[in-house]
Amino acid sequence: MFAEQDWNDAAEPVPRGAPEGPGRPGFAAGKRRLPGAGLDGEATRKRPRGRRKAGVPRGAAGERPAGPGEPRENLQRPDADGLAEPPAELSRRQRRNRQKKQQRRPQQEPAAGPGGERGSGPGPPEPPGPPEAPPEPRSARSAALRARMEERLLGAQFRYLNQQLYTGSSRDAARLFRADPAAFHLYHRGFERQVRRWPERPVQRIVRYLRRRPASLVVADFGCGDCTLAASVRNQVHCFDLVPLSPRVTVCDMAEVPLADESVDVSVFCLALMGTNLQEILGEANRVLKLGGTLMVAEVASRFEDIRTFLKAMAQLGFRTVSKDLSSSYFYVLEFAKTGPCRAGPAPGLRLRPCLYKRR
Repeated sequence: MFAEQDWNDAAEPVPRGAPEGPGRPGFAAGKRRLPGAGLDGEATRKRPRGRRKAGVPRGAAGERPAGPGEPRENLQRPDADGLAEPPAELSRRQRRNRQKKQQRRPQQEPAAGPGGERGSGPGPPEPPGPPEAPPEPRSARSAALRARMEERLLGAQFRYLNQQLYTGSSRDAARLFRADPAAFHLYHRGFERQVRRWPERPVQRIVRYLRRRPASLVVADFGCGDCTLAASVRNQVHCFDLVPLSPRVTVCDMAEVPLADESVDVSVFCLALMGTNLQEILGEANRVLKLGGTLMVAEVASRFEDIRTFLKAMAQLGFRTVSKDLSSSYFYVLEFAKTGPCRAGPAPGLRLRPCLYKRR
């Protein structure tokens, strides 16, 4: 009977961690417990000892270590705000990663400022940008706009007048500027703007030519403009144009100049062969020239359809070609000598294209 009772007690499973009491037989008196053995005689497993987090004392008040049979609980205390602290048991790699994140966080996100808003604290200084230009005063902007509008208006008016001069006769041009002298001043301003873009002004070629000739030669300048030729040489120069831009100018039609026959030594047309009645204008230059006198023509290169045909037509008007300078892509300079009076009849090859400017 007693043996059966002893067998049943030994076979009854005892939960781990249960307290000793009257229902559970304890160890026999004097029996030594082997190191590493549990309450039931089995070998206990060694648990890794967690590292104590800095600032949290071991065995704080209110904490009880879990028994052998009790489930393991989170033994961390909530902080004052009710949030649980991060787990105390961290591996070395986790602690190193957390330290890197804490070191990197101030660079990525600026600290909160005095008002509690992020980004209000001091951050890295921004690189200085280019200095802003001061705003342009309204008066300066208005003046620049007015200047552009005036320039466009001047260009449009110049193109219109230029077309009238090249597509009409010299008599039509004389009537146009006689009725509106201010239009000629406007045309001359536009003309000067166009020629100023050229690498060389053709009138300077004529000036160099006359300076190599005797100063006693009398010159007739057809379409003189502002009398640049007369102001640059010592010769006597008769200046003719449709409107007087200078006191030296004699206002007249280029086909009817107030000079006697064979009274001049040199006749000059510097960008002045503009009318459709070219034969009448060049015939007037032949009339006032002495026999053997010189005719100088400087004209836009693109106006010549066929330079050889033009030179043949000049021979019919009583002029022999002495020299021709076709080196410039802007204008040609032609030198003729008078061989006799003009022949009767039309000269079909005496044609020049109108010099029309496109809108830009």
